[in-house]
Amino acid sequence: MRQLQKIQQAHSIILDPAVAQLRSRHDRPGAAFPWIWKSCARRGLHVVLDGVFNHVGRDCPVFQRALAEGPVSREASWFHLSRPGEGSPAQEPGYATFEGHSQLVALNHQEPAVADYVTRAMTHWLDRGADGWRLDAAYAVPRQFWRSVLPAVRARHPQAYIFGELIHGDYSGFVAETGVDAVTQYELWKAIWSSLNDRNLFELAWALKRHSEMLETFVPQTFIGNHDVTRIAGQLRDERYLAHAFVILMTCGGTPSIYAGDEQGFRGIKEHRAGGDDAIRPQFPGAPADLAPFGWLVYRLHQELIGLRRRHPWLCRARSRVIELRNADLLLEAFHQEARLLVALNLADAPVVHAINGSVERLAGDLTTRRRGPATEIALAPHGWGILASDPT
Repeated sequence: MRQLQKIQQAHSIILDPAVAQLRSRHDRPGAAFPWIWKSCARRGLHVVLDGVFNHVGRDCPVFQRALAEGPVSREASWFHLSRPGEGSPAQEPGYATFEGHSQLVALNHQEPAVADYVTRAMTHWLDRGADGWRLDAAYAVPRQFWRSVLPAVRARHPQAYIFGELIHGDYSGFVAETGVDAVTQYELWKAIWSSLNDRNLFELAWALKRHSEMLETFVPQTFIGNHDVTRIAGQLRDERYLAHAFVILMTCGGTPSIYAGDEQGFRGIKEHRAGGDDAIRPQFPGAPADLAPFGWLVYRLHQELIGLRRRHPWLCRARSRVIELRNADLLLEAFHQEARLLVALNLADAPVVHAINGSVERLAGDLTTRRRGPATEIALAPHGWGILASDPT
């Protein structure tokens, strides 16, 4: 566990010195953030910051003052400190941590000063051009804390997009009780790679059913990779299914994100030990020309499917309906109001043929279509996939 991360666990308003030294092309040190945000805005991009408001690093000035000043410290109430009944006054008190990491000190979210500080930190960066927040370890924070903080943030920035990291539990309930816009959809993430590894698309179909139910109340944040999990190219036992994973992500409802490097097929295994995140968070080369050549095929697939999703913006709220399902092949419909797409997946070693009523057109993938009277025959190659739409002609 790094003591100082770029999200600056020591202080949520003062920049990490390494970040503060970033320069824009023409400005002084520290001016890079507004320059980056303006550059993103010109390209139609929004910037969402990752905020760690469940805990701080041991170097946090508030925590260090609470230790130095002892029980009389006004800031001791920011933390869950436990002092021994006997022993030297100089003895360091015990303190609550985040998931047992001694370098990560849990905040006391019952303390009003903590709520005030988090509110000021969030509005500080939204005032300066950020478009939203990802709330790290939101699941570890009492829900009432978010319910008390977020209205004040939204009063100044009603359009801010705020979503929380949630792994298990009642996703819809968390959204309703906290006031966040969305949560991380770990259920679907797990079902995608697990169903592909096991050639058990029944698991995926069940997860998509639950996912569709969530979409009735909020739009989940969807992903097949992030900075906390094994990269998707390393998670899959058969890399031929890397395209299938991305097809699912790009054709189901939600707000999808791509973890930097996954679009180049980066590999990396998450290990549960000190330094176990290093392989999934590698240093990037200095220029695109220095990237490995084998990653560009994956990159082109990302371009193709992101373009398809942009041409069908309704997919953000699309439900999924199973049309045909077997262990190793699936035909489903993504739909919202009157809009429809068909998604076909084949994990089998043999071709798969589906027959559907009406006419369709191929949008992407390795499949062929042939009219047979009023129906259309769809043929997928072994380990193939395809996306189709109703033929406007």
